Amino acid sequence: MYKVNEIFETIQGEASFTGTPSIFLRLQGCPVGCAWCDTKQTWHAKDTYIVSLDSVVEKKADSESWANVSAEQILSEFNKRGYQAKHVVITGGEPCMYDLIPLCETLHQAGFTTQIETSGTFEIKAPEETWVTVSPKINMRGGYQVLSSAMQRANEIKHPVAIQKHVEELEELLQATETSDKLVYLQPISQKARATKLAIDTCKAKNWRLSVQVHKYIGIN
Repeated sequence: MYKVNEIFETIQGEASFTGTPSIFLRLQGCPVGCAWCDTKQTWHAKDTYIVSLDSVVEKKADSESWANVSAEQILSEFNKRGYQAKHVVITGGEPCMYDLIPLCETLHQAGFTTQIETSGTFEIKAPEETWVTVSPKINMRGGYQVLSSAMQRANEIKHPVAIQKHVEELEELLQATETSDKLVYLQPISQKARATKLAIDTCKAKNWRLSVQVHKYIGIN
């Protein structure tokens, strides 16, 4: 069973799948504690906030409400809503608190591709064909360490940056985890001008890539 905070169809705005029509499946629960998190409503899974899956899909604003549902119920909801996108982004919260193999396999068998967006602080339980985006959360207040196994499983590494220290932390992590073959993206925190310039200059110097959160610039979810 999966604790689902949100389901919606949109365009992926970050990293390798930018521009791809996608269904976002947001799971409830995250102990990592990122200061700049823009989905803090997903941190705690309190029983007092359990609602129906319909209520989750139809809610009009961020909230702590969540539905406890199976992979089959999630797939049924996609069909019920008439979603056209065939790419499913599983995010959170921290989705890798869950065993995602049953969910991803159910979606693959129905013709969907899957992508996980994770902090890298939990073991990644997903099929080999699932695309894994690790956004490594280093020295967050929750005290969780980024796992070498998560970094090695990643298809891409997407790192939020605001100051030079964030770049240096990523460099240290990459050197320690044998990730020379990975796609590396820098993503300016909050699209601030200083952070954006830092990300651009660093990407040019290191031949990394820039992720600019297109969805925020064009004003969609």
